[in-house]
Amino acid sequence: MGGEHISAGQTHQGRTWPGWALAAVAVWVLGVFVLTLTPTGVAVTRAAMLAATSVNTLARHAPRAPQGAVQAHPFVGSDPVGALFRLNAGRLGPHFCTATVVDSPSADLVVTAAHCVSGRSAGRIAFVPDYHADRKPFGVWVASRVLVDAAWQKSASPDHDVAFLVVHQAGNPRQVQQVTGGEHLGIGWRAEVPVVVIGYNSGNDGPIGCPRRTRPFGRREMEIVCGGFFEGTSGGPFLMAVASQRGPGTVVGVIGGYEQGGDLAPISYSPRFGHAVWSLYEAAVSAG
Repeated sequence: MGGEHISAGQTHQGRTWPGWALAAVAVWVLGVFVLTLTPTGVAVTRAAMLAATSVNTLARHAPRAPQGAVQAHPFVGSDPVGALFRLNAGRLGPHFCTATVVDSPSADLVVTAAHCVSGRSAGRIAFVPDYHADRKPFGVWVASRVLVDAAWQKSASPDHDVAFLVVHQAGNPRQVQQVTGGEHLGIGWRAEVPVVVIGYNSGNDGPIGCPRRTRPFGRREMEIVCGGFFEGTSGGPFLMAVASQRGPGTVVGVIGGYEQGGDLAPISYSPRFGHAVWSLYEAAVSAG
């Protein structure tokens, strides 16, 4: 994700309609056109209708947008949660995703979504914890390493849409976790837990948050129903049992996974954190 701000009513990817729906409509229109031009139009149209039905079934689960979904609201902030910025020649560009400091022996790790950092070099990514209206209370931290799972590298598997960044701050002997505190990394939690989901919409000056209960989505992901999470919120934490603004809560997911966080504006997804995320975390600790 990343890029321009998306207004309400659009999706994480900036598409008002999912791709499968557009394909279905196109096939339907083609069938009606053939009906008017050929003697065998009725049979061809029936085939087109069946094809459209098949296209519809390609979307995994393809849930409908719920009516009257709860909306996220401006969030007071959490010290370990911040925005990811483009960094060019030492200058910050727009923020494009969300990330969270996680507790680690190296004290220098943040977690986000893999699709946020794919194709970006480490030195071109900056993390600003607790960013609000151009205020940077803990300064700017530059990524020195980007770690994603091999399954993501091979096929961009949505079930492995998780990344860790090793970050540092020039001239500061302290690590980011020593400054902001860190959230625990939650591995192996069930798919139905109470969380606060936090994210930075592109173009907004501060974070939004939504307390909801997660629910299963397929075998390896989970979802929440809450509107307001658009482009820029990818990588935002599913944060459980937040004790205070400085934590420690427990990160059990990040906005990402299915359709890079979701095709429908009121629904956000996350991969569930299991053995693969733990192995990736251990590799990040070693790298840090």
